[in-house]
Amino acid sequence: MNAEAGRSTAAGRPKKSRAGIFSWMLFDWAAQPFFTVIITFIFGPYFVSRLAQDAATGQAAWGYTITVSGIIVAVLAPMLGSVADATGTRKPWIAVFALIKIITLMLLWFASPGSDLWLPAMCIVLATVAAEFSIVFNDSMMPRLVPEAEIGRISNLGWGLGYLGGLVVLFTVLLFLSGSPTDGKTLLGLEPWFGLDASQGEDARITGPFSALWYLIFILPMFLFTPDGGKGLPLKKAVKSGLVELKNTLVELKQRAGVLRFFIARMIYQDGVNGLLALGGTFAAGMFGWQTMEMGIYGILLLIVAIGGCLVASWLDAHLGSKRLVLLSLICLVTACVGIISTGPGYTLFGWVQLAPQDSGTLFGTAAEKAYILFGLLIGIAFGPVQASSRSYLARSVSPEEAGRYFGIYALSGRVTSFLAPMSVATLTLYTDSARIGMSALIVFLLVGLLMLWVTPYPATRR
Repeated sequence: MNAEAGRSTAAGRPKKSRAGIFSWMLFDWAAQPFFTVIITFIFGPYFVSRLAQDAATGQAAWGYTITVSGIIVAVLAPMLGSVADATGTRKPWIAVFALIKIITLMLLWFASPGSDLWLPAMCIVLATVAAEFSIVFNDSMMPRLVPEAEIGRISNLGWGLGYLGGLVVLFTVLLFLSGSPTDGKTLLGLEPWFGLDASQGEDARITGPFSALWYLIFILPMFLFTPDGGKGLPLKKAVKSGLVELKNTLVELKQRAGVLRFFIARMIYQDGVNGLLALGGTFAAGMFGWQTMEMGIYGILLLIVAIGGCLVASWLDAHLGSKRLVLLSLICLVTACVGIISTGPGYTLFGWVQLAPQDSGTLFGTAAEKAYILFGLLIGIAFGPVQASSRSYLARSVSPEEAGRYFGIYALSGRVTSFLAPMSVATLTLYTDSARIGMSALIVFLLVGLLMLWVTPYPATRR
């Protein structure tokens, strides 16, 4: 690690209370259900398969929705990170974006079947942007909050705690809120709470207000117990100073070739990861006709595996290092992506393996659905560690004083071209009228990012 990054001294990373660290980790618990039940497993598939007029149109519209939010985050995140360094404090920024996220999630309740797509699409864009900006500020607290030796462990444990939060929300939706469109009963055979009507899409629409309430409650400990940065410049001066710092940081990256290479590699593979998380569930919903119940149970299986993956990764990161763990995770994701794309009714691995076409009439009743779930579990194992250890990779490569601006560029590297993956999937889907061909674009992003990271130093400040 170079001299600048070496400023991460005991003074730079003061020992914090367990309550402060746990409350910082609890942010992941609060934030993850949005990505779990809104983007991936419940509302996203509802948008594609039940709100839109057909699955291909729905996947394209959803892909472009994710694209717009990615462009906004890519443009603004680095500037906001630099401004945060100048102001010193992160919590006021998180509070503003939390308000935006909560309001837009509440509005998803009005996305009833037959309504226009523009309102839920706009709400998803604003909620995603607010969520991603909040993550920038929360992540940038880590180098100052957590001892360097503990960064990888705490990062993965926080991510695992987030998946546990997503799992709890998903269980609650399926067991008590979401009825089947066929008989109106929940997974427990009960009448849905509040008389929710699945035929009106209320089984999926309720995830918006529920996620908003969950987020509101569980970010409060972070505001109460996690120490913030010291007071810096007033906002107007901080904006000017932050823009200058951002410019200087971008120039400085030319001399920090390892960090620059890490950002480029992460930019590419994170595009594939984002696309897989945003579109993998909608792809299954369109191919197998899965409704909220099937998607929810599929999500539960993935999250259980993901929690275990993060717990194991918290140990592996300390013993193997963040880079090796990210590489192993990317190999798993490439394998899983090939597997789900190659699976269809009656076959897997592009027809090399034929499967019985009969449907038993039970949950996931065809062999193809079971094969899809097996490949999906491989995604569950890897998609937590690939993101948590990427976060710790950077945190080990920068000092606490520069964390805000570098985590802003980190968000940029995860979003600057993030429109390319969903746009590639959406455009290929429309051009070929095949969701399967469209999804194949994700493999390219994952592979190219993997190869670039392979030749990147670790920590990234090494030559």
